[in-house]
Amino acid sequence: MTGGAIRLHQLAKSFAGIPAVTGIDLDIPAGQFYSLLGSSGCGKTTTLRMIAGFEKPDSGRIELDGRDVAGDPPHKRPVNTVFQTYALFPFMTVWDNVAFGLKYQKSSKEETKRRVGEALELVRMESYAKRKPAQLSGGQQQRVALARALVLRPSVLLLDEPLGALDAKLRKQLQLELRAMQREIGITFVYVTHDQEEALTMSDQIAVLAEGRVEQVGAPQEIYSAPATTFVAGFLGAANIFDAEILDSAAGTASCSALNTRLVAAVDDAAPAGAAAIVIRPERITLQGCDEPVAAGRNTIAGTVKHVVYLGNCTQVHVEVGEPAALVVEVPNTAGPGSVVHTPGERVTCVCTHDAVRVLHRSPAAPVADAVVEEALSPS
Repeated sequence: MTGGAIRLHQLAKSFAGIPAVTGIDLDIPAGQFYSLLGSSGCGKTTTLRMIAGFEKPDSGRIELDGRDVAGDPPHKRPVNTVFQTYALFPFMTVWDNVAFGLKYQKSSKEETKRRVGEALELVRMESYAKRKPAQLSGGQQQRVALARALVLRPSVLLLDEPLGALDAKLRKQLQLELRAMQREIGITFVYVTHDQEEALTMSDQIAVLAEGRVEQVGAPQEIYSAPATTFVAGFLGAANIFDAEILDSAAGTASCSALNTRLVAAVDDAAPAGAAAIVIRPERITLQGCDEPVAAGRNTIAGTVKHVVYLGNCTQVHVEVGEPAALVVEVPNTAGPGSVVHTPGERVTCVCTHDAVRVLHRSPAAPVADAVVEEALSPS
C-alpha cells in the first residue's frame, strides 16, 4: 500500500441551492492521520463523500497522488470508507464479511485466505472469524468493518465518525488503537469527527471546518494553543474570548487594551492597530490575592470571584472583570477539593504570561458555546 496523497482544490458542493462546501483547498500528505473537524452541517462529511466518490462536486478538483479523480466512480478510486453504522452483512460470518470485496478483485482462494487472516489479525479479531455480526459488541463490529476496508489495500482509508455509536470509555480505547493501527500500516487516514478531544488525540493534522469553509489547518498542539480565528478558539476546548483594541505590535507581540487593562499578547504576524479579539485558555491563568506581588513579565487582570464550580479533576473559577461574560480560570485539583481557596465576592488578580494571550481574526462563523461552562452554571 503506497501513495495516498490527496489535494483538494476549490472544491464546492450545494444541495438544492444551499451551499454545503464552498471552495475548500486542502493538501493531505500521504501516510498521515488527517482529521476533518467541525460541528454538524459544517461540510466535513460532504467533503469526505466527495473524496470517496459518493457525491459529485459542483466544481473543483480531487487529486489522488496527482491524478484528478473527481469524475471517477467510487470503485475506480484507491480509497475505502468505514461508516458509523459499519454496514456489515448480518447473514455473513466475520470471515465472509471481510472477504467479500476480494471476490470482485478475483483473488485466489490462497490469497484470500492469507489477506483475510492478516486483516483480522491486524484488528485482533481472528478468533471471532466464525461469528455473525449480531454476536459481536459494537467495538468488535467496528474492528470487522475496519478489516473489511483494509483487506482491499486502499491507498486512503476514509472514516466517517466510526466511533460515534460507542460508549465513551470504549471510544477512548479505540481512539488509541486506531492511531496505533494507522502508524503500523502507514496508509493515509482521513477521519471525520465533531469531537474535538478525539481529533486532538488521534491526528497528525487537523482541518477545522465551519459553514463549508476551512478555518484553520495545523497540528493538534498548534490548533489548540495558537488558534487563528474566534471560531477555532471557541470550538476547541474552553476559551475566554473578548473584544480588544490593538494599540501597537512588533516582533511577534502586540500591546492591546482589553478587560479594562493593558495586555501584551502573542501574534503570528504583524497585527494592525484597531479592533480585534483575544483568547486566553482557562488553564493558562492563575489566581492570586489582590495584595500578592506579581512576577515581572506577566499580564494582570483584576476582578471579583463570581462562581466556584468543582468539576472533579479541576475547579473552574468565574471572575467578573467588567465584561458581559466572566473570565473563566481553571485550577487543577492537585490538592484535592480544597485546591481553590478563593470564595465568591473576593477580589482577586488573574495572572498569565504574555504568550497565553493570543490575538484572533474574527470569523464569520457563529461561535460554539462552551457546554461545560453552560452545564455547570445552569439551574437545576
